[in-house]
Order: sequence, then C-alpha cells, then structure tokens
Amino acid sequence: MTDGVETDGDAGAQPRRLWLKNPLAILAEGAGGGIVVAGQRIVEIVPAGAAPSEPVDEVMDAGRHVVLPGLINTHHHFYQTLTRAHPAAIDKELFPWLQSLYPLWGRLDPDSMRLAARLALTELLMSGCTTAVDHHYLFPDGLDEAIDIEVEEAEALGIRVTLTRGSMDLSQKDGGLPPDHVVQDADTILADSERLIGRYHDRSEGAMVQIALAPCSPFSVTKALMRETAALAETHDCRLHTHLGETEDENRFCEETFGCRPLDYLEEAGWLGPRTWLAHGIHFTTEECRKLGRHKVGICHCPSSNAVLASGFCAVGELQDAGSPVGLGVDGSASNDGSNMIAELRSALMVQRLKLRSAAAFSARDAISLATTGSAACLGRPELGRIAVGAQADLALFTLDDLRFSGAHDPIAALVLCGAQGADRVMVGGRWRVVDGYPIGIDLHALREAHGRAAVRFR
Repeated sequence: MTDGVETDGDAGAQPRRLWLKNPLAILAEGAGGGIVVAGQRIVEIVPAGAAPSEPVDEVMDAGRHVVLPGLINTHHHFYQTLTRAHPAAIDKELFPWLQSLYPLWGRLDPDSMRLAARLALTELLMSGCTTAVDHHYLFPDGLDEAIDIEVEEAEALGIRVTLTRGSMDLSQKDGGLPPDHVVQDADTILADSERLIGRYHDRSEGAMVQIALAPCSPFSVTKALMRETAALAETHDCRLHTHLGETEDENRFCEETFGCRPLDYLEEAGWLGPRTWLAHGIHFTTEECRKLGRHKVGICHCPSSNAVLASGFCAVGELQDAGSPVGLGVDGSASNDGSNMIAELRSALMVQRLKLRSAAAFSARDAISLATTGSAACLGRPELGRIAVGAQADLALFTLDDLRFSGAHDPIAALVLCGAQGADRVMVGGRWRVVDGYPIGIDLHALREAHGRAAVRFR
C-alpha cells in the first residue's frame, strides 16, 4: 500500500496509475468496474466487467467499499470544538446562545485555536470530508494570525480548505450583539483580508487553499464593512460568505435597526451575485427565494445546527428550483456538537422529510448531492464533488461492516439511512489521507488529551 498516487521520482515521469477495482457500489454512472486515478485526477471510468484501457501500476480491490465523491463542508466554526455541550448555552436559541458564549470565546489564544482547528479538521476528514470551509470571525488580542494557524493545520493533514476571513465591527456599544472586546475596526479587518488573500488565495483548479471574505452577520457588522468587503472580493476574485436568514430574531433586528429585511440589507450592500453563499437561509419568503435564485446566490443548509437551536427549516427544494445552489455544512461544533459530514447527511434527510411531510420528496441520494455537487457549486469548484474523468481525485470510501448495515440492500442509500459514522479510506487530490479509519500522521489519543486540556480554559 502506498500513501498516494505519486510519480516515479523525476519531474518528467508520468504519475502512477491506481485502479480502484470493482467497488461494492460507486456514485458514478457506468463505473461498476471502478475508476483509475493518476496524480491528482480521476483519469478513467471503468465499466462493470471491464479492465482499464491502459496498464496500471497498482490495483486496490474495492469490493468492500462504497465509493462517494469526497464530501464538502461549506460552513463551520472550528474554534467552537472547545465549547461543545456547554452548560452556559445548552437549550438556548441563537441570540441568547451567542450572548452566553461570546465572553468564553474571547479567551481564545493561538494554542487553543490550533488544537481546535486540528481536532475539527481531523473529525471532518475521518467522516469522509475532503474539502472544509471555516468561518472564523473572532480575533481577540493575540490571535491576529488565526487564519494562518488554520492554513498550517490543513496543510499538515492534507485536507482541502476554503478559509473565510470573518469579521465583526458592530459591538454592543454600537447596537450590535457581540461584546466590545471581540470586535475589530474596519481598517484592521480589510488590511488583514488583503494580507491573507495575497499570501494564501490560490485561484487555480485543484487549489488546496482558498480564502473567502465573511463578515459574520447583520447583527455584528456595519453596512459600510459589508460594502467594502464586497468590493475587495470583486477586486481579488474571491468569494463572499455570511450568516443570513437564520432566525426570526435576525429579521426583527434588521427591521428595527436597518428598516429592512436581511435580504434587502444584503442587496443594498452589493452582495447579491454568484460570488456569494450564505449559511442557513431559513427565513426567506417565496419571493426572496426567487430573488436569491435569479442572482445564483448559494445557500449552505445546516440541518443539525438548525435543529439544536430550534431555528427552523431551510427550504432546500424551493431554493434549488429557483436556481440557487444548495450545499451542506455541519456548522459550529457548539451548535451541532459534532464535525461529522457523513452523519450530517442523515440529519439533512430527516429534516427535509419532516419539512416536506413526504418521504418521496427527498431521497438519500438527494442528501448526498447537497454535500457533493451542491457544496462544490457554492464554492465555485466544479472540479470537486463528482466522480468523473478530469475531476480531482477526492474520494470517500466506506465499508458496510458494522452491525448497523447488516441486511442493507442498497449500499449507497444505506450510508445515509443506516447512519454511517466514519470513512474507511479518504483520498484528497490522489493521496490517501485516511487508511483503515485512521488519519495518516495523527495520534488521536494525544490529540484528544491535548484538546481536552485546552477546553478547560473555557469552563
């Protein structure tokens, strides 16, 4: 076994060809015989009963594996792994939940931030996630390089990331929600945004690190910052992200503070366009869904978080029908209490069926599409989220060996319906990053111990 699909050594050598042979099931048409990976890409789809058209260097028998495109998490807050199931916030809805936790989150320092990011990324990777978004908007004194820390941790694990430079400049003294000590001024925010884009933002196909800009929410940023951030994203060709339409409290806040609904506020700030994707998107009217669709604004559905905070139901089908790409996210590990993408698929299935009151209207494969092609569209990454020739070789391989799967007849649907919890193997850009259920190069026991010690500071 090798840890990836490498070249034979010299710069001019052809990449080694790996055949993932005869999978138990695979989410790709005409791929019953498996796929061939060379370098970072999928280079051949092999029909059932056939062999690759050219010789291969290595064969992996995938007869025990259900093969999915790598899952893509389009909304998270890594730092919140430090405050899961916190007594100060349990059983509260969004605004009081935030008000309880903001003072604790203000204690973040570089060491705790690093462990929080490492743990969240490891959890995601083990669950079959190959691309992760983080929305980090807290920069207390001494944590100016939070995004740099996240880049280092992602590179060490070999997971693809879009890291959003979040921001808050509207504190309690100005009529916002966050306490004064966790906000920054607009000049500091914009300067650091430009620094991060210049240092890390890779616009090329197959990029491992991209930067997006992400003012936190209408109740924590000024409209001026929203407008300047949109202009900066346009200048540097990066994406825009924020929370919107999450609660009725947010609607009331915007109407009382700005004299308009959140989507109108977003439009006035110059954010309506395909560069933008939004987290949650629950409390939109039918006409607002149509407006979002016309402008191709993406939505990240966060079903577990929405359920924990009793925020409501995202109108996934209505948004998709209107033309908006809809992806999937686990959201923060304090409002979900986990960072598990394959488990989130089951939450999406259950929540959408409850909303629609129909079992036929939303299938297990619909849930998978949110976390693959839907999420890829939100991020503007067509090379991700699919198993096809030319696509990036980002793959999640699951077995059905657990008791929970015994008797399952549709292997792909079983991953969602029977509640898969972790991947057996995960490949990112042609390199194995999880093998036999364990991330390569990570001591899980040591990570758990170190992260647990760091979390004590947040009691």
